[in-house]
Amino acid sequence: MASTCLQMSGFLLSCFGWIGIIIATATSEWVVTCRFDITTCKKMDELGTRGLWEDCVLSTDLYHCRSLTDILLLPAYIQTSRALMITASILGLPAILLVMMSLPCINLGNEPQSIKHKRSVLGGVLVLLVAFGGIISTVWFPIGVHRDSGLMTFGYSLYTGWVGSALCLFGGSMVSCCSGDSPQYDEDRYYYAKQGEDTTASTNHAKSAQV
Repeated sequence: MASTCLQMSGFLLSCFGWIGIIIATATSEWVVTCRFDITTCKKMDELGTRGLWEDCVLSTDLYHCRSLTDILLLPAYIQTSRALMITASILGLPAILLVMMSLPCINLGNEPQSIKHKRSVLGGVLVLLVAFGGIISTVWFPIGVHRDSGLMTFGYSLYTGWVGSALCLFGGSMVSCCSGDSPQYDEDRYYYAKQGEDTTASTNHAKSAQV
């Protein structure tokens, strides 16, 4: 029962974390850049936001953005963060499906429990890969921005990526580590234990016969 609750909790955490990763990937307010205070930057049109897909300038009268379409001219941290976040978003779909199909409440025909256990472990590992992709991107991106142009504060997209990565990390760990031993392992252990009992009983019977 405890293992079932942990597996269900891990599945829900993974789902919410994956949604957070997708939101962070699709939105562009990762960091707010400014070399002065907020009032001065707004007056000088130097208060901006930067994300994976566009740079925006915020001022008192206008809000305009510039799409980052020149892939070859972009810094390495933007290209790498894009690739990792897109990969994490795509990889999350099969990961969530594998974890969902391995839940105790879902049965696919008369498949053995060992197959469901392997599916659960594989899904948990994929969720962990999603988490690592999100963690690397959301940590490396603000560091790169701080080196290029003054980093003032973090945006809501970056916080969403952090929360989503943390949820995927916890959810994937729970699914992978709390699914219990493989049923095939338990069957083999029972088989060898039974064989040992039979051998011991045969030996004792032989000794009794000799006496």
